Amino acid sequence: GRDSDALKDVRRIATARFPSVRLEVREVAVQGRSAVTQVKAALVDLEAHPEVDVIIVTRGGGSLEDLLPFSDEGLIRTVASMLTPVISAIGHEADRPILDDVADARAATPTHAATLAVPDVAEVAGNVDALRSRMRSLISGRLAHERRLLDATRGRRVLKDPMVIVAAPREEFTRLHDRMVPAMDRHLARCRVDLGSLDLQLRALSPQATLDRGYALVMTPDGVLVREAPPVGARVHIRVQTGPFDATVAGEEGARDG
Repeated sequence: GRDSDALKDVRRIATARFPSVRLEVREVAVQGRSAVTQVKAALVDLEAHPEVDVIIVTRGGGSLEDLLPFSDEGLIRTVASMLTPVISAIGHEADRPILDDVADARAATPTHAATLAVPDVAEVAGNVDALRSRMRSLISGRLAHERRLLDATRGRRVLKDPMVIVAAPREEFTRLHDRMVPAMDRHLARCRVDLGSLDLQLRALSPQATLDRGYALVMTPDGVLVREAPPVGARVHIRVQTGPFDATVAGEEGARDG
């Protein structure tokens, strides 16, 4: 009931540990025929409540017969299927109901149950302060680390003088240029000498050089070089130093001498 000692103990300890705690109370019969039905209905109702974080099932002491509803199979299955944590605080050490073994936690007394369910505000505040201090320390450490990285980056020579990036490549380019230009000039000079020599050889071996020395090239009309004396009356194509002309064989040199 609302004035039961068990409820008074839970409320007193809960509010002492966490003054702003809100309690959702469901008054039910804790013994007799209607106890199981009422307790199950209250559990289902509290399970559906969005702001309920933990459920305490409690009552004062009683005889073994008074505690039988808390060993009922239907009630036990209901508790086992619940997602919200359940604390059993039936308050009987000698004859424990099965609920004690199925609940998420067992408390020897309603006072103990309230201690398990409600955190101590001073302890929570201490934890918050510790976490805040740790967070502040981590942030300070990270900021110091980033500041060191920034200082190191600012101190890099490349940021003070960006041209240092191209200075070394430029020096290397100049060095290679100074080596390559004379080498290319020497190579081109050798090529010119070789080319001149080849030109002289080609000129010496060319048909035009032969013509320049006073010789003539005699070919048939279709361009075949004549290597033997052609018959009398044959048409020939003759090329001399000054140009080509056509002729007709009038006779053999040996016949004219005869």
